[in-house]
Amino acid sequence: MPDLWRFVLISVAALLAVALTSSLGFWQLGRAAQKQAIFEAIAHQQALAPWHNAQLAANVPVVTQGVNGADLPQNLLHRPVQLQGSWIADQTLFLENRQMQGKVGFYVLTPFRLAAPDDRAVIVVQRGWVPRNFMDRTALPEVRTPEGLVSIEGRLEAPPSKLMEFEARGNGGADPDEQKSRIRQNADIAQWARQSGMPLLGLSLVQTGMAGEAGASDGLLRDWPQINAGVQKHYGYAFQWFGLSILVVLLYVWFQLVRRFFLPRRVADESARG
Repeated sequence: MPDLWRFVLISVAALLAVALTSSLGFWQLGRAAQKQAIFEAIAHQQALAPWHNAQLAANVPVVTQGVNGADLPQNLLHRPVQLQGSWIADQTLFLENRQMQGKVGFYVLTPFRLAAPDDRAVIVVQRGWVPRNFMDRTALPEVRTPEGLVSIEGRLEAPPSKLMEFEARGNGGADPDEQKSRIRQNADIAQWARQSGMPLLGLSLVQTGMAGEAGASDGLLRDWPQINAGVQKHYGYAFQWFGLSILVVLLYVWFQLVRRFFLPRRVADESARG
């Protein structure tokens, strides 16, 4: 009787282990499918025809409150744009502690006013990255900003991601603690709009270049992260969980079925024949 209970308990444990590892394997496959769908949706957006001034002004509203990337209309994000307008250079901000190619420096943000008749709309442009002077952390890097009418191209994205900052530094807006420095930890577009009076749109533009000028960069590095579905790691995790599930089945079959029932019967049969 104790052997029977032991067999039942081991069988139940093996069944639970197989169910758990299999479910984790299928969960990883589901995560891979979700990420692949997101990747394909982004790729579809990036392949659309670029918007110009009038389309941007008509489809992207002026910001009225804090912008959360998760709440933005997904049909607007990642869309390519080609715009004409002028830089508002004196409103440029430098976001510190931003990395590109493994180096720490600034993201350069400059508002861009669309050309008439859409000149009531201003969009924050993530122009690129510049290194920081760590000998003088208050020093602003020199950034060339063309004057007059210019053409730029890029893609619509959520505002720059926010980094953690201490409460003493303020609320993470465009001008925390009412400081006048143009070096900021974060930039809240809604607060920036209120403080500056500019009609900022609720999205930002990640600049990839100057329209019609191959290689033009204004001295900025624009090696923006490439979108990757990242499904391979989920397939790897799924393989591990399914492999563990198969291992549990094989061990159970060998120790609880073959060695318990078939081998003793075979030995008994050979003894009877002998």
